[in-house]
Amino acid sequence: MLKAERNFDVSIDLFDHLPAPYGLVRYGVAPDHPRIKGIITALREVLDRGDIRIFGNVRFGRDLTLDDLKQHYHAVIFATGAVRDAPLHIPGVDLEGSYGAADFVSWFDGHPDVPRTWPLDAKQVAVIGNGNVALDSARILAKHVEDLMVTEIPANVAEGLAASPVTDVHVFGRRGPTSVKFTPLELRELGELRDVDMIVYDEDFDYDDAAKAAVAGNKQVFVIDKVLQQWRQRETGQASRRLHLHFFAKPLELVDDGTGRVGAIRYERTKSDGAGGVVGTGEIRELPVQAVYRAVGYFGSPLPGVPFDEKFGVIPNHEGQVMIRDEETGEPRQLYGVYATGWIKRGPVGLIGHTKSDAMETVKHVINDLGNWWQPEHPEEGAIVELLESRGIRWTDLDGWHRLDEHELALGEAEGRVRIKVVPRDEMVDLSRGEA
Repeated sequence: MLKAERNFDVSIDLFDHLPAPYGLVRYGVAPDHPRIKGIITALREVLDRGDIRIFGNVRFGRDLTLDDLKQHYHAVIFATGAVRDAPLHIPGVDLEGSYGAADFVSWFDGHPDVPRTWPLDAKQVAVIGNGNVALDSARILAKHVEDLMVTEIPANVAEGLAASPVTDVHVFGRRGPTSVKFTPLELRELGELRDVDMIVYDEDFDYDDAAKAAVAGNKQVFVIDKVLQQWRQRETGQASRRLHLHFFAKPLELVDDGTGRVGAIRYERTKSDGAGGVVGTGEIRELPVQAVYRAVGYFGSPLPGVPFDEKFGVIPNHEGQVMIRDEETGEPRQLYGVYATGWIKRGPVGLIGHTKSDAMETVKHVINDLGNWWQPEHPEEGAIVELLESRGIRWTDLDGWHRLDEHELALGEAEGRVRIKVVPRDEMVDLSRGEA
């Protein structure tokens, strides 16, 4: 928005329901991925320009409503992403010991709105999914906590992982090795885990012509196949933990152990249909596990007063312009002043590059819609501050983030680590506001 060609000045306020900025990079990237977390450096340059105000610890729908925004702004862009686990519709999914991977990621990343403890009491664990979130979950479960202590892992997470009795983590994907959704870098990292054997199964590597063509014609698939083929040649049996990759395995049911807990996962062997998909073989297998992590994707959450597509988990929109159905004609029409970008706009697919092009598309329409913007009664910059203060909202600002950031860095330096996150929301806010 600040870079775009326009013939008017713009003032931008960024509202975040968390006390600290950087959302998914801070709370969705595993602590042992410092390279990806380095994206914060670029984002920080944007915030530290001084022409964007941050209001952290402000929850839309509770602290501020859409009507409030109309009183103070000409337009709003929602970039609320997708933070819930997509549903997995199989029997037994609600048994005790069945968890969403999104919640697990939030826990090990120190998200302030999830419980401080996690039930790590299973020796055999299943992870359903063949994307990067599945591999992140499997890696954190299988990795020895001592090897995480150089990262920013919170103390409560380290304590929980240290007590885990896990010996085997099984990752299930319904397609073959050449159809996985994770990246080569993520896969390589698994093979570098200390005292963890990588187990793959020869039956999964009887490639058909379509799989062979994928390996030959796609560099990423070629690298992934090369890594997996190397693992097939490794000697195993000496490590205290094992990480198993099961391909052509479609989960059918989580089996009750008789007490309301997960006791096993039942799955069907699949095979390639020759066109990039798979079909069932009718061969049913069952593997004892005491916990299951569902990593089958993310799903957006509805926002009070904002249209929402329950089927796709997005705000209905046309290139970022939010759409609403006309009550008289039943036809979709634009809801002026309201826009969307990122995963809440297009669903949880794509990476940073897609998000940037998304934002450019949305901002183009914001600027072109100038004639249909809201006409706020109180657009002056001090008005929103007065409103938040009148409601007793303990909001945080950019200076507050700098205070929290310095505090976390100091905690880490004292223990020879880059950072130790502060987890409780109240403590984050106290530190940010200088009230600790």
